[in-house]
Amino acid sequence: MLRPGYSTRHIASALKANGVIRSEQAFLLWHYFHRARPLQAGEYVFEKPANVMDVQKRLARGDVYFHTVVVPEGFTMFDIAQAIEGAGLGPAQDFLKVAQSDSELIAELPPGAPSIEGYLFPDTYQFSRMQTMHDMAAAMVKQFREVAHQMGLITSTDGGVVGLTRTPLPLQTTVILASIIEKETSVAEERPLVASVYYNRLQKKIALDADPSIIYAELLAGTYTGALHHDDMRFNSPYNTYTHAGLPPGPIGNPGKSALEAAMHPAQTDYYYFVADAQGHHRFARTFEEHNNNVAAYRRALRSH
Repeated sequence: MLRPGYSTRHIASALKANGVIRSEQAFLLWHYFHRARPLQAGEYVFEKPANVMDVQKRLARGDVYFHTVVVPEGFTMFDIAQAIEGAGLGPAQDFLKVAQSDSELIAELPPGAPSIEGYLFPDTYQFSRMQTMHDMAAAMVKQFREVAHQMGLITSTDGGVVGLTRTPLPLQTTVILASIIEKETSVAEERPLVASVYYNRLQKKIALDADPSIIYAELLAGTYTGALHHDDMRFNSPYNTYTHAGLPPGPIGNPGKSALEAAMHPAQTDYYYFVADAQGHHRFARTFEEHNNNVAAYRRALRSH
């Protein structure tokens, strides 16, 4: 790792100490004799010793090593922070501080958002260790803006929402719904149906009863143990959609394009309930009685397995 401000002599010493070059003197003589371009700071990986000319060229180009960070759909800022730490780019807590405080990154999108959760777009990123946590978060937000604009979710000027199938909703509302949809099903064709359930419940002012919102509430509080229990349904948090009607105050994860599209264009149904079917899909119901039958079928399926 060559830090900004390192002198050429310091760089030569570091390269020699790490077994990249055999002679500091030869490196310095070549550099000064050829009046080479300034050497760039950054992290470099040399799999074997290299000649002075090749090393000089790489450092002059700034051919730094990039770490791959994979952000799957639905990852929370906590998951992303762990992925960044796992990639060797710094402590997870440092990224969380940025995600929870650098709201200016999305200031013109959802005014007053509690964090940048929801706007860290799922993708595969390449980051160098010279980039700050702010830089990494900004890259993910930039990717959200680009995809959202392509989808017609935001305009290129004022960040407004366009193209919704029902009464246009604020961007934050759409992203919150998409984050819940993303957590509820990984089956793309089911997402518009899940979206319809939540739209119908919101219109009737029925609590959303979304289990993933409780998990997120406990993640924020630092109390999540890896599984939900009956007592958790009463967890005291505005993110608990069992005890608080309407949407939580912010997204509960970072949705991908499919979930955002479902939130923008929900199916037109009269469903108010859904439950897993033990085969990776869901059964939808119009009435509580139908829903109870589906729940019973789900439990029977679990027992049979």
